[in-house]
Amino acid sequence: MVRIRLRRIGMKGQPSYRIVAADKESPRDGRFLEILGMYNPRTEPATITVKEDRVFDWMNKGAQLSDSVEQIFKSAGVLDRWQRFKAGEDIENLMTEAAEAAGKRNVSSKTRQD
Repeated sequence: MVRIRLRRIGMKGQPSYRIVAADKESPRDGRFLEILGMYNPRTEPATITVKEDRVFDWMNKGAQLSDSVEQIFKSAGVLDRWQRFKAGEDIENLMTEAAEAAGKRNVSSKTRQD
């Protein structure tokens, strides 16, 4: 079974995470199938980038979300767009809305670029 989950990267004490599609049996930082995004909790606000079209594709194929990824997607609005995609809304409209939301979400004078 494929699971969408976090993969830890970064130095000791300075974690950031990749959102990946990986087999359920693979170790946390082990083999994965595809990188779907990035999550950095150390910035203010947390930096979230997601390839939503690829996430929707994996979820259509039956991929399950981990609890932490589900919370991240809720805060980014990905799960709301997923529900609308399942209801039959056009993917192009959802992707333009996602790009606008990402532009608004990651704008802050306090955000550090590492």
